[in-house]
Amino acid sequence: MRGAARFSGAIGLSRPGAADIGLSVQSEEILARVQRPLPRRTPVGYDRAFLDDYRPNDTFYLPSDLRSELRAAGQAAAGVDQPAGTYARQILDRLLIDLSWNSSRLEGNTYSLLETERLVAAGEVVVGKDAFEAQMILNHKAAIEFLVDSASDIGFNRYTVLNLHALLSDNLLSDPTASGRLRRIAVGIGHSVFHPPEGPQRIEECFRQLLDTASAIVDPLERAFFAMAHFPYQQPFEDVNKRVSRLAAHIPLIKGNLCPLSFVDVSQVLYTSATLGVYELRQVALLRDVFAWAYRRSCARYSAVRQSLGEPDPFRLRYRDLLMQVVGEIVRRPMDKRQAIAFIHEQSQARVPEADRARFTELAETEALSLHEGNMARYRVRPSEYGAWRAVWDH
Repeated sequence: MRGAARFSGAIGLSRPGAADIGLSVQSEEILARVQRPLPRRTPVGYDRAFLDDYRPNDTFYLPSDLRSELRAAGQAAAGVDQPAGTYARQILDRLLIDLSWNSSRLEGNTYSLLETERLVAAGEVVVGKDAFEAQMILNHKAAIEFLVDSASDIGFNRYTVLNLHALLSDNLLSDPTASGRLRRIAVGIGHSVFHPPEGPQRIEECFRQLLDTASAIVDPLERAFFAMAHFPYQQPFEDVNKRVSRLAAHIPLIKGNLCPLSFVDVSQVLYTSATLGVYELRQVALLRDVFAWAYRRSCARYSAVRQSLGEPDPFRLRYRDLLMQVVGEIVRRPMDKRQAIAFIHEQSQARVPEADRARFTELAETEALSLHEGNMARYRVRPSEYGAWRAVWDH
């Protein structure tokens, strides 16, 4: 909540999006309670029993029929069974823009979708906007790439979650040393009567329990929703907790090769109110309604995206990482066309089985020839590196 206050100010009493989602009676009651003026809401502290009472694979925030529905939708959007992270890689260019924009927008970021696309794809910062906003979006991009590139290694463990926070909070905290570290100070929640836990030892214990509980949950949709509910409620970091929760929710989706959750069309006011419902009331019904609606929207969106992309090339998928490395190195050195041809041949001989070398060489050369400012982010190339390479490549 602290980060959102930088842009959005007080939470309004309007309810954009509520009618479209079709809230349950319980959710409507939660919404009414958290939108009352602050003096009419009872101050409440962190209740560890909310976590203690959750029993993995026995307690469920998402009912069985809803889990089945969402899992089927996520699988339909992604297609047939594939290795962890395969589907996310297929739509990575679109996901980087959609999720970076929508998650930042939920924090009050004012970049438009097209402005976000230019920033993510070409590093083009909008003149006149706060540098904080551009940094937030670029941090999302880095965090998403980390999750997708490390699909086989990520999980609800310290390595993943602490590094996720470090990437999302990079250059955004008043204390840079707090990035990727559990908080040691008390924090407040703007526009809320909720008081997070205090004391480094207690925060450490609760964080460890949160990771253990999340790791034990089998169902990927239940695990994703659990992360969205409990990471913000626990506030393990000085700031950026909600962003961590939204990206951490993708851990089981990416590992399970399910459709991602990009929060398309989710109202900032409704999402914030749903989070307040967990903070102040320890009730998840409103957040559950928002989560389910948002996931259905994402599945419909990426199913359409996948159809427009056609079936992925299995050969290209197999050599995706090596292609990225080779083309990226061609740019970073930088190499002219003759040097690039020799380098691709060298890498092919050293790192590709003989039967695949001709096809790999063709793909790598095609990728180098097709490189432009709109797709250079795919190869982890910075605009300055691209500009220097282009001057060599074109002469």
